[in-house]
Amino acid sequence: MTGERIQELDDKNWEKMVENSKKPAIVMFYSETCSHCRTMKPYFEKFAGEYGDRIIFGMLDVVESPWIRERYAIMSTPTFKYFCGGKPVSDLIGAVYPKVLENMIKDMLNHGKECAEKSSDIDYEITGYA
Repeated sequence: MTGERIQELDDKNWEKMVENSKKPAIVMFYSETCSHCRTMKPYFEKFAGEYGDRIIFGMLDVVESPWIRERYAIMSTPTFKYFCGGKPVSDLIGAVYPKVLENMIKDMLNHGKECAEKSSDIDYEITGYA
């Protein structure tokens, strides 16, 4: 389901591509059965073509990667989550207006690093399972 400038993310490459990346990343959490995901995909691909030299664009299938879905509390698809310095700093949920998504990308390019520096680290040892 990914375009040329979009990385297909999964449990195996998530840490390298998002959490440990030197570049910021925006991830579209999706599922194959989500009609709103199909609606948003062409816009996400368009923005990947425009901003892909400065941001990693990735898509993660929430059905195939339930651990990451749970870790970042993804409750519905599509969810767009922006990461800077490996930290989630902004998100949008649902089939938003494409301009809103583009504005989020622009804002995060300008201010994402500041947001990441002021946000809390995620404790990866926390889990809901005993």
